[in-house]
Amino acid sequence: MKDLEMNPYVIQIDKFVNSLEKLSKVFLDLEEKKTYFSEEELKGMCQKVCDKVCQVCGNREICLGRERMNTYGLIWDIFRAVENYGTELNVEVKRKVQKNCVQAPKFVRNALEIYKNEKQTMLWNQKMAQSREGCAIQLDSFAQMIQHATRELDASIFADEHLEKKIRSRFTKLGMKILTTVFLVTEDGRYEIHVTTKAQKGDCITTKELAQIISECCGRNMVLGKEERAVLGSEYCTITCVEGPRYHTLQGVAKIGKGCRKVSGDSFSMLDLPGGKQGVILSDGMGAGEIAYRESTMVVELLEELLDAGFPKETALQMLNTALVIGREEVRFSTIDMSVFDLYNGKCEIVKAGASMTFIKREDKVECIKSTSLPIGVVPKLEVDEEVCKLSDGDIVIMVTDGVMDALPTGEQEFLMRMIIEGTQKTNPKEIAQHILEQVLECSGEVPMDDMTVLAVGIWSLEK
Repeated sequence: MKDLEMNPYVIQIDKFVNSLEKLSKVFLDLEEKKTYFSEEELKGMCQKVCDKVCQVCGNREICLGRERMNTYGLIWDIFRAVENYGTELNVEVKRKVQKNCVQAPKFVRNALEIYKNEKQTMLWNQKMAQSREGCAIQLDSFAQMIQHATRELDASIFADEHLEKKIRSRFTKLGMKILTTVFLVTEDGRYEIHVTTKAQKGDCITTKELAQIISECCGRNMVLGKEERAVLGSEYCTITCVEGPRYHTLQGVAKIGKGCRKVSGDSFSMLDLPGGKQGVILSDGMGAGEIAYRESTMVVELLEELLDAGFPKETALQMLNTALVIGREEVRFSTIDMSVFDLYNGKCEIVKAGASMTFIKREDKVECIKSTSLPIGVVPKLEVDEEVCKLSDGDIVIMVTDGVMDALPTGEQEFLMRMIIEGTQKTNPKEIAQHILEQVLECSGEVPMDDMTVLAVGIWSLEK
Protein backbone atom coordinates (compact mmCIF):
# COMPACT_ATOMS: atom_id res chain seq x y z
CA MET A 1 0.00 0.00 0.00
CA LYS A 2 1.34 3.45 -0.86
CA ASP A 3 2.23 5.82 1.98
CA LEU A 4 -0.36 8.34 0.78
CA GLU A 5 -3.10 5.76 1.27
CA MET A 6 -1.99 4.75 4.74
CA ASN A 7 -3.01 6.11 8.11
CA PRO A 8 -0.30 8.63 9.15
CA TYR A 9 -0.20 7.03 12.61
CA VAL A 10 0.57 3.65 11.03
CA ILE A 11 3.38 5.26 9.00
CA GLN A 12 4.84 6.78 12.16
CA ILE A 13 4.66 3.45 13.99
CA ASP A 14 6.43 1.77 11.06
CA LYS A 15 9.28 4.28 11.40
CA PHE A 16 9.43 3.56 15.11
CA VAL A 17 9.51 -0.19 14.41
CA ASN A 18 12.32 0.21 11.86
CA SER A 19 14.39 2.11 14.43
CA LEU A 20 13.88 -0.62 17.03
CA GLU A 21 14.82 -3.34 14.54
CA LYS A 22 18.02 -1.50 13.59
CA LEU A 23 18.90 -1.07 17.27
CA SER A 24 18.27 -4.77 17.79
CA LYS A 25 20.66 -5.59 14.91
CA VAL A 26 23.33 -3.34 16.44
CA PHE A 27 23.05 -5.24 19.72
CA LEU A 28 23.46 -8.57 17.91
CA ASP A 29 26.39 -7.34 15.77
CA LEU A 30 28.48 -6.16 18.72
CA GLU A 31 31.35 -8.29 20.03
CA GLU A 32 30.42 -11.96 19.91
CA LYS A 33 30.18 -14.15 22.97
CA LYS A 34 33.57 -15.84 23.47
CA THR A 35 34.07 -19.26 25.03
CA TYR A 36 37.83 -19.67 24.53
CA PHE A 37 41.05 -17.62 24.39
CA SER A 38 42.65 -16.82 21.05
CA GLU A 39 46.31 -17.58 20.40
CA GLU A 40 47.17 -13.88 20.67
CA GLU A 41 45.41 -13.62 24.03
CA LEU A 42 47.26 -16.67 25.34
CA LYS A 43 50.57 -15.15 24.23
CA GLY A 44 49.66 -11.95 26.03
CA MET A 45 48.84 -13.88 29.21
CA CYS A 46 52.18 -15.71 28.96
CA GLN A 47 53.98 -12.39 28.61
CA LYS A 48 52.27 -11.11 31.77
CA VAL A 49 53.51 -14.16 33.71
CA CYS A 50 57.03 -13.64 32.42
CA ASP A 51 56.94 -9.94 33.29
CA LYS A 52 55.98 -10.74 36.88
CA VAL A 53 58.29 -13.70 37.50
CA CYS A 54 61.09 -14.00 34.97
CA GLN A 55 62.24 -10.36 34.85
CA VAL A 56 63.76 -10.62 38.36
CA CYS A 57 65.15 -14.14 37.88
CA GLY A 58 68.81 -14.96 37.21
CA ASN A 59 67.84 -17.46 34.50
CA ARG A 60 65.77 -14.96 32.51
CA GLU A 61 68.28 -14.72 29.66
CA ILE A 62 67.93 -18.45 29.04
CA CYS A 63 64.18 -18.86 29.74
CA LEU A 64 63.19 -15.78 27.70
CA GLY A 65 65.86 -16.33 25.10
CA ARG A 66 66.49 -19.60 23.32
CA GLU A 67 64.03 -21.39 25.67
CA ARG A 68 61.25 -18.80 25.27
CA MET A 69 58.83 -21.11 23.44
CA ASN A 70 59.41 -23.85 26.03
CA THR A 71 58.67 -21.34 28.79
CA TYR A 72 55.44 -20.29 27.03
CA GLY A 73 54.58 -23.96 26.54
CA LEU A 74 55.01 -24.52 30.27
CA ILE A 75 52.56 -21.71 30.99
CA TRP A 76 50.10 -23.09 28.46
CA ASP A 77 50.35 -26.48 30.19
CA ILE A 78 49.33 -24.77 33.46
CA PHE A 79 46.38 -23.06 31.76
CA ARG A 80 45.16 -26.35 30.24
CA ALA A 81 45.58 -28.12 33.58
CA VAL A 82 43.47 -25.45 35.30
CA GLU A 83 40.64 -26.11 32.84
CA ASN A 84 40.83 -29.87 33.42
CA TYR A 85 41.79 -30.20 37.09
CA GLY A 86 41.19 -26.82 38.74
CA THR A 87 43.75 -24.81 40.67
CA GLU A 88 45.22 -27.93 42.31
CA LEU A 89 46.73 -28.92 38.91
CA ASN A 90 47.83 -32.46 38.19
CA VAL A 91 51.04 -34.20 39.35
CA GLU A 92 52.58 -34.30 35.87
CA VAL A 93 52.34 -30.53 35.34
CA LYS A 94 53.63 -29.79 38.85
CA ARG A 95 56.71 -31.96 38.29
CA LYS A 96 57.33 -30.40 34.88
CA VAL A 97 57.29 -26.89 36.36
CA GLN A 98 59.57 -27.84 39.25
CA LYS A 99 62.03 -29.44 36.81
CA ASN A 100 62.21 -26.45 34.47
CA CYS A 101 61.79 -23.39 36.75
CA VAL A 102 63.90 -22.39 39.75
CA GLN A 103 60.99 -20.24 40.99
CA ALA A 104 58.34 -22.93 40.51
CA PRO A 105 55.95 -21.91 43.35
CA LYS A 106 55.95 -18.24 42.33
CA PHE A 107 55.71 -19.20 38.65
CA VAL A 108 52.63 -21.39 39.25
CA ARG A 109 51.00 -18.88 41.62
CA ASN A 110 51.26 -15.97 39.15
CA ALA A 111 50.15 -18.11 36.19
CA LEU A 112 47.06 -19.19 38.12
CA GLU A 113 46.27 -15.62 39.20
CA ILE A 114 46.60 -14.18 35.70
CA TYR A 115 44.55 -16.99 34.18
CA LYS A 116 41.86 -16.56 36.82
CA ASN A 117 41.61 -12.81 36.16
CA GLU A 118 41.45 -13.25 32.38
CA LYS A 119 38.89 -16.05 32.71
CA GLN A 120 36.73 -13.84 34.95
CA THR A 121 36.89 -11.06 32.37
CA MET A 122 35.81 -13.52 29.67
CA LEU A 123 32.88 -14.70 31.80
CA TRP A 124 31.77 -11.11 32.38
CA ASN A 125 32.00 -10.42 28.65
CA GLN A 126 29.94 -13.56 27.99
CA LYS A 127 27.34 -12.29 30.44
CA MET A 128 27.25 -8.89 28.75
CA ALA A 129 26.94 -10.50 25.31
CA GLN A 130 24.13 -12.68 26.63
CA SER A 131 22.40 -9.61 28.05
CA ARG A 132 22.75 -7.78 24.72
CA GLU A 133 21.30 -10.79 22.92
CA GLY A 134 18.39 -10.84 25.35
CA CYS A 135 17.76 -7.12 24.88
CA ALA A 136 17.90 -7.54 21.10
CA ILE A 137 15.32 -10.32 21.25
CA GLN A 138 13.11 -8.14 23.45
CA LEU A 139 13.38 -5.14 21.14
CA ASP A 140 12.59 -7.24 18.09
CA SER A 141 9.58 -8.87 19.79
CA PHE A 142 8.30 -5.52 21.02
CA ALA A 143 8.68 -3.95 17.57
CA GLN A 144 6.73 -6.75 15.90
CA MET A 145 4.04 -6.59 18.56
CA ILE A 146 3.33 -2.85 18.27
CA GLN A 147 3.43 -3.04 14.47
CA HIS A 148 0.92 -5.90 14.44
CA ALA A 149 -1.31 -4.19 17.03
CA THR A 150 -1.31 -0.89 15.13
CA ARG A 151 -2.12 -2.45 11.78
CA GLU A 152 -4.79 -4.68 13.30
CA LEU A 153 -6.45 -1.69 14.98
CA ASP A 154 -6.28 0.41 11.84
CA ALA A 155 -7.80 -2.39 9.75
CA SER A 156 -10.57 -3.11 12.26
CA ILE A 157 -12.11 0.40 12.39
CA PHE A 158 -15.05 0.86 10.05
CA ALA A 159 -17.89 3.33 9.47
CA ASP A 160 -21.60 2.46 9.51
CA GLU A 161 -23.79 5.55 9.30
CA HIS A 162 -27.02 3.57 9.42
CA LEU A 163 -26.02 1.73 12.61
CA GLU A 164 -24.73 4.94 14.18
CA LYS A 165 -28.07 6.71 13.52
CA LYS A 166 -30.03 3.81 15.03
CA ILE A 167 -27.92 3.85 18.22
CA ARG A 168 -28.12 7.66 18.51
CA SER A 169 -31.90 7.59 18.06
CA ARG A 170 -32.43 4.89 20.71
CA PHE A 171 -30.04 6.58 23.16
CA THR A 172 -31.78 9.95 22.69
CA LYS A 173 -35.18 8.40 23.49
CA LEU A 174 -33.64 7.00 26.68
CA GLY A 175 -32.34 10.45 27.68
CA MET A 176 -28.71 9.88 26.68
CA LYS A 177 -26.46 12.21 24.71
CA ILE A 178 -23.77 10.64 22.49
CA LEU A 179 -20.47 12.40 21.85
CA THR A 180 -18.74 9.79 19.65
CA THR A 181 -19.13 6.22 18.42
CA VAL A 182 -16.37 3.94 17.14
CA PHE A 183 -17.04 0.64 15.38
CA LEU A 184 -14.47 -2.14 15.12
CA VAL A 185 -14.59 -5.63 13.65
CA THR A 186 -12.00 -8.33 14.35
CA GLU A 187 -10.41 -10.67 11.80
CA ASP A 188 -13.01 -13.24 12.86
CA GLY A 189 -15.88 -10.83 12.11
CA ARG A 190 -16.75 -10.03 15.75
CA TYR A 191 -18.05 -6.54 16.54
CA GLU A 192 -16.69 -4.18 19.17
CA ILE A 193 -18.49 -0.88 19.72
CA HIS A 194 -17.24 2.08 21.78
CA VAL A 195 -19.75 4.77 22.70
CA THR A 196 -18.87 7.97 24.56
CA THR A 197 -22.10 9.16 26.16
CA LYS A 198 -23.74 10.70 29.24
CA ALA A 199 -27.18 10.93 30.82
CA GLN A 200 -29.08 14.19 30.51
CA LYS A 201 -31.15 16.05 33.11
CA GLY A 202 -29.36 14.46 36.04
CA ASP A 203 -30.58 10.94 35.28
CA CYS A 204 -28.62 7.74 35.85
CA ILE A 205 -28.75 4.87 33.37
CA THR A 206 -27.33 1.38 33.83
CA THR A 207 -24.72 0.30 31.30
CA LYS A 208 -26.51 -3.04 31.07
CA GLU A 209 -29.51 -1.25 29.54
CA LEU A 210 -27.26 0.49 27.03
CA ALA A 211 -25.61 -2.80 26.05
CA GLN A 212 -29.06 -4.27 25.41
CA ILE A 213 -29.97 -1.35 23.14
CA ILE A 214 -26.71 -1.75 21.18
CA SER A 215 -27.45 -5.47 20.80
CA GLU A 216 -30.89 -4.75 19.38
CA CYS A 217 -29.54 -2.10 17.01
CA CYS A 218 -26.81 -4.25 15.44
CA GLY A 219 -28.65 -7.58 15.69
CA ARG A 220 -25.84 -9.26 17.63
CA ASN A 221 -25.45 -10.45 21.21
CA MET A 222 -23.37 -7.61 22.65
CA VAL A 223 -22.13 -7.62 26.23
CA LEU A 224 -20.23 -5.10 28.32
CA GLY A 225 -16.47 -5.19 28.17
CA LYS A 226 -14.29 -6.18 31.09
CA GLU A 227 -14.50 -3.96 34.21
CA GLU A 228 -17.10 -1.57 32.79
CA ARG A 229 -18.91 0.67 35.28
CA ALA A 230 -22.45 -0.26 36.27
CA VAL A 231 -24.11 3.17 35.98
CA LEU A 232 -23.65 6.31 33.84
CA GLY A 233 -24.44 9.78 35.12
CA SER A 234 -24.13 13.35 33.86
CA GLU A 235 -20.43 13.12 32.90
CA TYR A 236 -19.22 11.77 29.57
CA CYS A 237 -17.89 8.23 29.78
CA THR A 238 -16.89 5.66 27.17
CA ILE A 239 -18.45 2.23 27.41
CA THR A 240 -17.27 -0.75 25.39
CA CYS A 241 -19.53 -3.51 24.13
CA VAL A 242 -18.20 -6.71 22.58
CA GLU A 243 -19.91 -9.70 21.06
CA GLY A 244 -20.87 -12.27 23.67
CA PRO A 245 -19.07 -15.64 23.72
CA ARG A 246 -20.52 -18.93 22.49
CA TYR A 247 -18.80 -21.08 25.12
CA HIS A 248 -18.07 -21.02 28.85
CA THR A 249 -15.63 -22.96 30.99
CA LEU A 250 -15.46 -24.43 34.48
CA GLN A 251 -12.19 -25.24 36.25
CA GLY A 252 -11.15 -27.55 39.05
CA VAL A 253 -7.83 -28.24 40.79
CA ALA A 254 -6.43 -30.88 43.14
CA LYS A 255 -2.92 -30.69 44.62
CA ILE A 256 -0.64 -32.07 47.31
CA GLY A 257 2.88 -31.11 48.39
CA LYS A 258 5.97 -33.32 48.50
CA GLY A 259 5.82 -35.55 51.56
CA CYS A 260 2.25 -34.24 52.17
CA ARG A 261 3.62 -30.79 53.03
CA LYS A 262 1.19 -27.89 53.12
CA VAL A 263 3.40 -25.78 50.81
CA SER A 264 3.65 -26.96 47.20
CA GLY A 265 6.20 -25.73 44.66
CA ASP A 266 3.51 -25.76 41.95
CA SER A 267 1.53 -22.60 41.15
CA PHE A 268 -1.44 -21.96 38.88
CA SER A 269 -3.71 -19.17 37.70
CA MET A 270 -6.99 -18.88 35.84
CA LEU A 271 -7.60 -15.55 34.15
CA ASP A 272 -9.79 -13.73 31.64
CA LEU A 273 -7.81 -12.46 28.64
CA PRO A 274 -8.56 -9.79 26.02
CA GLY A 275 -10.47 -10.87 22.92
CA GLY A 276 -12.91 -13.21 24.64
CA LYS A 277 -10.33 -15.73 25.79
CA GLN A 278 -9.61 -17.48 29.06
CA GLY A 279 -6.18 -18.67 30.12
CA VAL A 280 -5.06 -21.35 32.53
CA ILE A 281 -1.39 -21.32 33.62
CA LEU A 282 0.35 -24.09 35.55
CA SER A 283 4.00 -23.81 36.64
CA ASP A 284 6.27 -26.30 38.38
CA GLY A 285 9.16 -24.57 40.16
CA MET A 286 12.67 -26.04 40.40
CA GLY A 287 12.81 -28.33 43.42
CA ALA A 288 9.99 -28.45 45.96
CA GLY A 289 8.60 -26.57 48.93
CA GLU A 290 8.86 -22.88 49.78
CA ILE A 291 11.70 -21.93 47.38
CA ALA A 292 10.06 -23.64 44.41
CA TYR A 293 6.73 -22.06 45.35
CA ARG A 294 8.20 -18.54 45.37
CA GLU A 295 9.84 -19.15 41.99
CA SER A 296 6.77 -20.61 40.26
CA THR A 297 4.47 -17.99 41.81
CA MET A 298 6.68 -15.17 40.53
CA VAL A 299 6.65 -16.69 37.03
CA VAL A 300 2.87 -17.15 37.01
CA GLU A 301 2.15 -13.65 38.35
CA LEU A 302 4.48 -11.93 35.87
CA LEU A 303 3.09 -13.91 32.95
CA GLU A 304 -0.45 -13.15 34.10
CA GLU A 305 0.40 -9.43 34.24
CA LEU A 306 1.81 -9.40 30.70
CA LEU A 307 -1.06 -11.41 29.20
CA ASP A 308 -3.68 -9.29 30.95
CA ALA A 309 -2.03 -6.16 29.51
CA GLY A 310 -2.61 -7.56 26.02
CA PHE A 311 0.87 -8.86 25.12
CA PRO A 312 0.76 -11.83 22.71
CA LYS A 313 1.61 -15.03 24.56
CA GLU A 314 4.80 -15.63 22.55
CA THR A 315 6.08 -12.12 23.32
CA ALA A 316 5.08 -12.38 26.97
CA LEU A 317 6.90 -15.70 27.40
CA GLN A 318 10.05 -14.45 25.68
CA MET A 319 10.11 -11.25 27.74
CA LEU A 320 9.71 -13.24 30.94
CA ASN A 321 12.37 -15.73 29.89
CA THR A 322 14.87 -12.98 29.06
CA ALA A 323 14.28 -11.31 32.41
CA LEU A 324 14.94 -14.58 34.24
CA VAL A 325 18.04 -15.50 32.21
CA ILE A 326 19.89 -12.17 32.31
CA GLY A 327 18.52 -10.93 35.61
CA ARG A 328 20.56 -13.17 37.93
CA GLU A 329 23.71 -15.27 38.21
CA GLU A 330 22.07 -18.40 39.62
CA VAL A 331 20.25 -20.64 37.16
CA ARG A 332 16.75 -21.38 38.38
CA PHE A 333 13.98 -22.52 36.11
CA SER A 334 10.25 -23.19 36.09
CA THR A 335 8.06 -25.06 33.66
CA ILE A 336 5.20 -23.30 31.91
CA ASP A 337 2.03 -25.13 30.90
CA MET A 338 -0.61 -22.81 29.45
CA SER A 339 -3.97 -23.48 27.85
CA VAL A 340 -5.79 -20.56 26.20
CA PHE A 341 -9.48 -21.12 25.45
CA ASP A 342 -11.21 -19.08 22.74
CA LEU A 343 -14.78 -18.73 23.98
CA TYR A 344 -16.01 -17.73 20.50
CA ASN A 345 -14.84 -20.67 18.39
CA GLY A 346 -14.09 -23.34 21.02
CA LYS A 347 -10.43 -23.67 20.09
CA CYS A 348 -7.74 -24.27 22.71
CA GLU A 349 -4.11 -23.18 22.25
CA ILE A 350 -1.77 -25.34 24.34
CA VAL A 351 1.67 -23.82 24.98
CA LYS A 352 4.41 -25.70 26.82
CA ALA A 353 7.92 -24.85 28.01
CA GLY A 354 9.40 -27.93 29.67
CA ALA A 355 5.98 -28.97 30.97
CA SER A 356 4.50 -32.40 31.50
CA MET A 357 1.80 -34.02 29.33
CA THR A 358 -1.64 -32.54 28.77
CA PHE A 359 -4.65 -34.81 28.25
CA ILE A 360 -7.95 -34.02 26.51
CA LYS A 361 -10.92 -36.13 27.60
CA ARG A 362 -13.41 -36.31 24.77
CA GLU A 363 -16.67 -38.22 24.57
CA ASP A 364 -15.11 -41.32 23.01
CA LYS A 365 -11.34 -41.07 23.61
CA VAL A 366 -8.46 -39.45 25.50
CA GLU A 367 -5.79 -37.51 23.58
CA CYS A 368 -2.27 -36.79 24.84
CA ILE A 369 -0.11 -33.74 24.04
CA LYS A 370 3.61 -33.90 24.90
CA SER A 371 6.43 -31.39 25.21
CA THR A 372 10.12 -31.56 24.27
CA SER A 373 11.06 -27.93 25.03
CA LEU A 374 13.19 -26.58 27.89
CA PRO A 375 11.72 -24.80 30.94
CA ILE A 376 11.69 -21.03 31.16
CA GLY A 377 14.84 -19.32 32.50
CA VAL A 378 17.42 -21.74 31.03
CA VAL A 379 18.53 -20.31 27.66
CA PRO A 380 18.22 -16.76 26.20
CA LYS A 381 16.17 -17.79 23.15
CA LEU A 382 13.08 -19.59 24.39
CA GLU A 383 11.48 -22.23 22.20
CA VAL A 384 8.06 -23.53 23.13
CA ASP A 385 5.78 -26.32 21.96
CA GLU A 386 2.43 -25.10 20.63
CA GLU A 387 -0.64 -27.00 19.49
CA VAL A 388 -4.16 -25.83 18.66
CA CYS A 389 -7.07 -28.18 19.37
CA LYS A 390 -10.73 -27.78 18.44
CA LEU A 391 -12.85 -28.65 21.45
CA SER A 392 -16.43 -29.84 21.49
CA ASP A 393 -19.20 -29.39 24.03
CA GLY A 394 -18.26 -31.23 27.24
CA ASP A 395 -14.56 -31.83 26.46
CA ILE A 396 -12.18 -31.66 29.42
CA VAL A 397 -8.56 -30.44 29.23
CA ILE A 398 -6.39 -31.96 31.99
CA MET A 399 -3.01 -30.44 32.90
CA VAL A 400 -0.60 -32.10 35.36
CA THR A 401 2.85 -31.37 36.80
CA ASP A 402 5.81 -33.76 36.57
CA GLY A 403 5.19 -35.00 40.11
CA VAL A 404 1.93 -36.62 39.00
CA MET A 405 3.45 -38.48 36.05
CA ASP A 406 6.64 -39.44 37.95
CA ALA A 407 4.53 -41.14 40.64
CA LEU A 408 3.45 -43.74 38.07
CA PRO A 409 5.70 -46.64 36.96
CA THR A 410 8.31 -45.71 34.37
CA GLY A 411 7.28 -46.70 30.86
CA GLU A 412 3.60 -47.01 31.76
CA GLN A 413 2.86 -43.43 32.76
CA GLU A 414 0.92 -42.31 29.69
CA PHE A 415 -0.99 -45.60 29.44
CA LEU A 416 -2.01 -45.58 33.14
CA MET A 417 -3.03 -41.90 33.03
CA ARG A 418 -5.23 -42.57 30.00
CA MET A 419 -6.83 -45.49 31.87
CA ILE A 420 -7.49 -43.35 34.94
CA ILE A 421 -9.09 -40.57 32.87
CA GLU A 422 -11.16 -42.94 30.74
CA GLY A 423 -12.31 -44.79 33.84
CA THR A 424 -14.14 -41.86 35.42
CA GLN A 425 -17.76 -41.02 34.63
CA LYS A 426 -17.52 -37.66 36.40
CA THR A 427 -18.17 -34.47 34.43
CA ASN A 428 -17.39 -31.83 37.06
CA PRO A 429 -13.79 -30.59 36.54
CA LYS A 430 -13.15 -30.32 40.29
CA GLU A 431 -14.28 -33.92 40.85
CA ILE A 432 -12.24 -35.13 37.86
CA ALA A 433 -9.07 -33.46 39.15
CA GLN A 434 -9.58 -34.91 42.61
CA HIS A 435 -10.30 -38.38 41.18
CA ILE A 436 -7.10 -38.37 39.11
CA LEU A 437 -4.93 -37.30 42.05
CA GLU A 438 -6.46 -39.94 44.34
CA GLN A 439 -5.98 -42.68 41.74
CA VAL A 440 -2.33 -41.72 41.13
CA LEU A 441 -1.60 -41.70 44.88
CA GLU A 442 -3.30 -45.05 45.27
CA CYS A 443 -1.35 -46.48 42.33
CA SER A 444 2.01 -45.30 43.69
CA GLY A 445 1.15 -46.47 47.21
CA GLU A 446 3.65 -44.03 48.66
CA VAL A 447 3.93 -40.62 50.25
CA PRO A 448 4.32 -38.09 47.38
CA MET A 449 7.98 -37.85 46.33
CA ASP A 450 7.34 -34.51 44.59
CA ASP A 451 4.73 -31.74 44.49
CA MET A 452 1.66 -32.89 42.55
CA THR A 453 -1.01 -30.74 40.88
CA VAL A 454 -3.90 -31.68 38.57
CA LEU A 455 -5.88 -28.96 36.75
CA ALA A 456 -9.05 -29.81 34.84
CA VAL A 457 -10.92 -27.35 32.60
CA GLY A 458 -14.22 -28.21 30.91
CA ILE A 459 -15.80 -26.29 28.03
CA TRP A 460 -19.53 -26.15 27.24
CA SER A 461 -21.57 -24.46 24.54
CA LEU A 462 -24.00 -21.67 25.48
CA GLU A 463 -26.05 -22.21 22.29
CA LYS A 464 -28.35 -25.02 23.34
